Amino acid sequence: MKLIFVRHCDPDYEKDSLTPKGWKEAELLADRLTKLDVRDFYCSPLGRAKDTASVTLKRLHRDATVFDWLQEFPARILDPESGERTIAWDLMPAYWTKRVDLYNKDKWYLDPIMKSGNTEKIYRGVADGIDSVLDTYGYRRDGMFYRTEGGNEDAIVFFCHLGVELVMLSHLLGISAPALWQGFFVAPSSVTILSTEERKKGEVSFRCKALGDTSHLYVGNEPISNSGFFQEMWK
Repeated sequence: MKLIFVRHCDPDYEKDSLTPKGWKEAELLADRLTKLDVRDFYCSPLGRAKDTASVTLKRLHRDATVFDWLQEFPARILDPESGERTIAWDLMPAYWTKRVDLYNKDKWYLDPIMKSGNTEKIYRGVADGIDSVLDTYGYRRDGMFYRTEGGNEDAIVFFCHLGVELVMLSHLLGISAPALWQGFFVAPSSVTILSTEERKKGEVSFRCKALGDTSHLYVGNEPISNSGFFQEMWK
């Protein structure tokens, strides 16, 4: 089975939609996705994800199931410097790298900085959400892997957001979310693919085949957006 995670295209956050560039990206993304044999589509309830999905869905005359837990990861923690609420993955390296539990796949949401928001509750909602979807395809969570009575070659697509996408990868691959948030970037319209491996009958794990792939933009000679990426050098 293949899980295909798509970050929304270049966003207009003020309108919760796409920029003109984002709509171009959505067309190129649709060129790619419509060539795939996709069983089901799932989508965030937010406008920028819905708009991204709409181009592909319109071409295929398909619909997507919308789940609230696919929205951008909404946990808000107290910034240790300003004392103001901020997104859970917006921490300075000199601060978060000293907090050992943030590297731990089982403890990261128990660190005091994460507990300053409702991070654990929201994380568990996302984890339960993806597990519930997988259960409908015959894959049931058992500790850190999955069991199946009969695997399949289905492909399903999730139109979502950077933060929540990496949270789902955290759950499926057993890596702490902060380590993924701080160490990886997936550009707007990028495609991430996880595939099942059933090396022993009935026992399944997921393995990443592509992370943040933007080859469809290269094909269309469209520049890659850095929305969500901080500056490369201090200016």
